[in-house]
Amino acid sequence: MTDQRPPQWFQPLLTRVGSARAEDFTRLTTPTSGGRESAVLVLLGEQDGTGPDVLMLQRAATLRNHAGQPAFPGGAADPTDVDAAATALREANEEVDLDPSTVTVLAELPKLWIPVSDFVVTPVLGWWHRPHPVHPREPAEVAHVARLPIAELVDPENRMRVRHPSGWIGPAFSARGMLVWGFTAGVLAALLEMGDWARPWPRDRVIDLPPPGAAPAPSAGTDPADEMTGPLP
Repeated sequence: MTDQRPPQWFQPLLTRVGSARAEDFTRLTTPTSGGRESAVLVLLGEQDGTGPDVLMLQRAATLRNHAGQPAFPGGAADPTDVDAAATALREANEEVDLDPSTVTVLAELPKLWIPVSDFVVTPVLGWWHRPHPVHPREPAEVAHVARLPIAELVDPENRMRVRHPSGWIGPAFSARGMLVWGFTAGVLAALLEMGDWARPWPRDRVIDLPPPGAAPAPSAGTDPADEMTGPLP
């Protein structure tokens, strides 16, 4: 039987998220009412040769909201979902064919607000105790899927801040052909700090956000087609 307990490297993060507050992830105050309830799955796994990693997808460039952005699997809650974990696992199954039985849910993080889409998002932290190939189930929604190694995400060469055309500036990561920014990068940056994985990086490195479909910033990773965890759509 597969051991479903997270490995030792997971423990600092697991200890820290127990007392995490919304303020640890964002400067935005989550509204007490309104907003569309949703959840994302922050799924950490491990592979030989690359070590701990996080599952990430890239949304299709034709979507109305968050087009072309890398993101954690997830989406809006359904009335039949019993909790945020159920939403996150259901959405991950629908988006990338993730088998929920291969995931050990460890914690629900504080609710976070995304003003541009008015989603109130609960990140759900999980351990992928039995990894398996995943792939976009609906290419019209998901362009591709990748497992981004933590070692590459914390590499100072792969960290920067991006400037949105609106003037907003926030954290970003460049790895395996993905430029991770926005809400997802904010959550990821906070979790890397909590897990004691973060390394010093040049915070004065600021780039303009590339338009959808543009080549991402250079990274230590390879072409995304070489890092797919399932077949290309």
